[in-house]
Formats: sequence, C-alpha cells, structure tokens
Amino acid sequence: MHLAIIGDDSLPNSTLVHAKMLHELASELKKQGHTVVIIAPGKPKQEKRLDISSLDGNTYWKFKSGKLRGEGKFKRAINETLLSFNAWLAIPHIVEKEPFDGVIYYSPSIFFGPLVNKIKAKNRCKSYLILRDMFPQWAVDEGLIKKGSLIEKYFCYFENVNYCASDSIGLMSPKNLTLFTDKHQDKFNTHVLYNWADTTASLQRDGNADLRETYGLQGKVIFFYGGNIGHAQDMGNLLRLARSMKEITNAHFLFLGQGDEVDLVKETIESQRLSNTTLLASVSQERYKQILTQVDVGLFSLAASHKTHNFPGKLLGYMVESLPILGSINEGNDLSEFITDADAGFILVNGQDAEFFEAAKILAVDEKRRKQIGNNANRLLATHFSVESAANTIISNLKL
Repeated sequence: MHLAIIGDDSLPNSTLVHAKMLHELASELKKQGHTVVIIAPGKPKQEKRLDISSLDGNTYWKFKSGKLRGEGKFKRAINETLLSFNAWLAIPHIVEKEPFDGVIYYSPSIFFGPLVNKIKAKNRCKSYLILRDMFPQWAVDEGLIKKGSLIEKYFCYFENVNYCASDSIGLMSPKNLTLFTDKHQDKFNTHVLYNWADTTASLQRDGNADLRETYGLQGKVIFFYGGNIGHAQDMGNLLRLARSMKEITNAHFLFLGQGDEVDLVKETIESQRLSNTTLLASVSQERYKQILTQVDVGLFSLAASHKTHNFPGKLLGYMVESLPILGSINEGNDLSEFITDADAGFILVNGQDAEFFEAAKILAVDEKRRKQIGNNANRLLATHFSVESAANTIISNLKL
C-alpha cells in the first residue's frame, strides 16, 4: 500500500515522543513492504511551500506552517486551525500523481480532519486515527477552558470533524476506549491501539557524552523526566517529590523538555533551593536517546484532575532502556495495572505524596531491586508495545 502518515511534528528536530513513534511506525511499515510518506508542518520561513526530504529511508513532506509550540495560546490555536489548509495548499498536485491507498493520522492535533477528508475524496481510500489525547476534554477538566464557552464549542467542532474523517480509531487503553464509547456510543469504529516503540532500539552508551561528568552527577541515582513540561503533567507534583527526596543524598532529579510550566519549574528550583534538581532545555531525539542510556529511573506525572486515561509515550523510551518506572496518575487510570502487575515500576495516585516518596526511596537505595524492575519493564515492552503489533493492527483496519 502507498500510505500517508500525518502528524503535527516530525524528526529530526522534534523532541516530542510521538514524532519518534510515527517515524518508527513508518520504518516498520516500509519493512513490511509498504511505501510511506510522513506529512507534517515545516518551518514558517521555509523557501518552498513544500519541502521534501528523507531520513533513515523515510520520506517527509513538510509543508510551510506557523509555529505550533513556543507561541502564545491564541497564536498557537490560529496556527493549528490552519494546519489542514496549509497542508492542502502544498500537496494536491502530488496527491493526484501519487494517490494514497490509506491515511494514518495522529491526534493531537485535532485539526487534521479537513486534510484527511480531502485526501480521501481525491484517492477514495480509508483512514485510521491514532487518538492519544481527548482534547478539549482534558483542558476543560484542568480548568484551562470553561465548559460551554465559545472556545470549547470551537474546539469541539474540529474534534468532531477529526473523528468523522476516520474509518477506524485506535485508543491507547481499554478505559480510554470505554470513556470514548460512553460519550459517542457506537458512532465510530473503535478499538485499543497501545503506544509502541521499536523494541530493538536500545543504544550503546556514548562515553564521549557523559551526562554525569558534564553535570557533576557521579555516584548519583538519576530520576529522569523527559518530554512536555505543561499543565497536563502537573510538574508541581514531581517538584514536591524532589523536595522530599533532598534527604536521600544519592538521588538527583533531571527534568528535560519544553512547555507551559518551564518557568514554574525554574522558579521552584530557585526559590526552594532544590540542589538535587536540574532542568535542561529540549535536545535532539538522538541526544535524548543517549541520555536514556545514562539515567536510572524513568519519571512521569499526570494531573489529578484528568478524567481520561493517558498512557504517556515517554514510558516506552524508558522501557527500551530497561529503566524502572516511577509515576503519578489520575484516579482510576488503568496504566497502573499494566505497570504494577508486571512489576515494572511503582504507580501512585497524584496526591499520595508519602507513598510516592517511599517508592522513590526504594529505587534510590536498592540497586538490585531497581535493576530487576527495569528488566521487567523491558519485557513488558516486548510483549505489549511493539511497533510491529501496532503496524499490523493499523494495516488490518485499513484493509477492512
């Protein structure tokens, strides 16, 4: 099949996990004999409306687009709204010459529905939505958007267009599937599609880029968080843990990424004198993967107010490198069952600060236990979250 994969960010410059996931999906589909084009926004000032490039044998079509990150919320909303419009300005002549047999698109963003509809109308093909984020619902839950407001109705309109453009929708967990079905009944063809990673992607440690030597962390157990630093993650939750862990002198917290709460993290580190915590700016995916080979524990956090059941993609990178997982979730999130049943880490409900501290303490002081749990995490990856399994599920649905 000739397939299009559509996402709102792409390698090699993206630091976001889903850009890596879509690249790995394209590589797996290519290995299975399909031809794949990844369509994603490029740069605002790129010379051509469409820039065509190649990375690891995967073809990228990057259309001229306004910035989606590092901008104010209003400007970002405008630029995201224009995603389908800008993409279609760039690609229709190629789509006519090289028609697609299927479209795979990733949400967030919620604004690719119009583009998918146009490609389907031109090529008479099916589409598959990888749904990872029920926006604007989580933003309403967080109080960032007022329920019933015009802005909520605006986003809900495009959310519905996004869903209606799909022939199949893959949600990231059984409870997310239940939530979606309860809200939309049987309007859409849905099933579970877990997040994925290339289970063979573990790297050899690069001795020339030693993290501990660079930041003076020799002898430390490094608790690492990498990815979006925003409201949905509730970084204050991880900062409370770091503060409580100051008494564990061999533990150090390393946060890396970008997002709306970067300033909060900086200010908290300074005001509370968290000498056991370091904040780093985003790095390339290659550097990120190298960092994962040099840390000891993979951290994540989800806001307590979430109603949906998120499975952060960053966990798969942790699993690839056999890192034990330490996380904090919203009440009832079924992610807990996956991790704890496999003894792949410790998962606490956000707000259980004392239990969170005790779990972190175990991972800091008991090296044997830490490595055992990390190995269990790697085995869990291989059995449930392989890119081959995800590719097979998507292709079987496109062929229905």
